[in-house]
Amino acid sequence: MIFFPFILAVVSFLLSVLYKPFESNTDALSEQTASPPRFLLLTAHPDDECFFFAPTILALQRSSSSPEIFSLCLSSGNADGIGERRKGELVHSLDILGVEKDKRWIIDHPQLQDNITQQWDAEIIAEVLRPFVVEHHITSVLTFDTKGISLHPNHFSLPLGASYLIKSLSSSPHTSVPRLFSLVTVPVLPKYAGLPSAILARLGIVSQTYLAFEPTVHSLPVFISGIPDYLITVKAILAHDSQMVWFRYLYMTFSRYMWVNEWVEFKAQEA
Repeated sequence: MIFFPFILAVVSFLLSVLYKPFESNTDALSEQTASPPRFLLLTAHPDDECFFFAPTILALQRSSSSPEIFSLCLSSGNADGIGERRKGELVHSLDILGVEKDKRWIIDHPQLQDNITQQWDAEIIAEVLRPFVVEHHITSVLTFDTKGISLHPNHFSLPLGASYLIKSLSSSPHTSVPRLFSLVTVPVLPKYAGLPSAILARLGIVSQTYLAFEPTVHSLPVFISGIPDYLITVKAILAHDSQMVWFRYLYMTFSRYMWVNEWVEFKAQEA
């Protein structure tokens, strides 16, 4: 019992630290772009938006720059023959995450089907992506990196396809060219460190602040969810009822991506 007040104080402190969201150098996502910025979240399957990108989606909606947020999912997730059901689940999830109905689309292309063994063709991705980027004057595309968080080949195809499009647009006169950012894949241990990972990410940013390090364009933009955001993310994941097998609950408990998103600009030479 002598340690109870100490334990209570520690728990109260941690809850107060974790309650509010935290960000660092997030303006780097929208520098050199129009005002307000127009972000397109590019995903491969229904549920990617909440399993991996929710901290960013929720944080951008609070941004003082009042960005417009668009979502484009390149497949219906029909690997198990339930693509139509998964489309409905994606609609519900994006409702919860706050993406407006007229700013989200899902594609069902014969050569972009959910397949855990197939890498998608970059030219086809670019062809499908082009009208959404051009017609909606997208300033930044947000997607996976070349490790795809989970090494899913559909995931790591996306930055290659988006990069292919950006190189194509760069050679077209009178066409604005968006920037491309990829979500950083972290090693396995921090990937499944969950809450401690979020605390360490906050401490890392705070320590930089106290050491008077100024963020630069080379610093990683970081979004860290607070407890209310985490609960919204859980609700969005639960909207994907067809995917809720036992390990999804472990993911919600232990995944860093429930709490932390770190971004890096994807350069053409990475492709």
